Amino acid sequence: MNILAIGAHFDDIELGCGGALLKHAVNKDKVYAYVVTESGFKNPNRQVIRTNKVAQEEGKAAIEILGAELICGNFKTMEVEFSEKLNAQILAIIEEKKIEKVYTHWIGDIHHDHHAVSMASLHSCRHVPRMLMYRSNWYHSTSEFRGNFYIDITGFIDKKIQAIKAHKSELKRTHQKWISFFKNEAENAGQKIGVKYAEVFEAVKWME
Repeated sequence: MNILAIGAHFDDIELGCGGALLKHAVNKDKVYAYVVTESGFKNPNRQVIRTNKVAQEEGKAAIEILGAELICGNFKTMEVEFSEKLNAQILAIIEEKKIEKVYTHWIGDIHHDHHAVSMASLHSCRHVPRMLMYRSNWYHSTSEFRGNFYIDITGFIDKKIQAIKAHKSELKRTHQKWISFFKNEAENAGQKIGVKYAEVFEAVKWME
């Protein structure tokens, strides 16, 4: 099976569906990861927090740990829009790689870039038979995340954490909070289906 994970920034895919991708890779599926932005960013005072070069270097290392092939976009961080340019890039990957299953951002995510990427994914992947949406942050939303599809990642949690740790600049900024939050999320999801760790998704469609 040909799998595509779509993320707005380097680290979104690792956080949201890293365990599932590791499982796909072990099962000999062909896994692609498309990161839409260059992923460097500045704080509100315009101080550089992470350069594009550092983001890409860390992102390449993380995606390699997941066993995926990285496809880099060139959109600017915090400037992603639901546009024909983005739609066309996603559609080109879908067609070229003959994608059969997509993981992407949850449509209710309030992060500007995440929401735009989710909308573009829903539009461009309309002919892909299987599609799941993930969460890659802890932000509150006025929409409800309807987690209704679970994947057991018990055997992959350590490697998922290893991939997250590849983003050293982000861990320096968040002080390991991403790791503890998503490990707890995976443990809670696992309890609901009787395993140690799981990732939970909102299913858009699932056609056999």
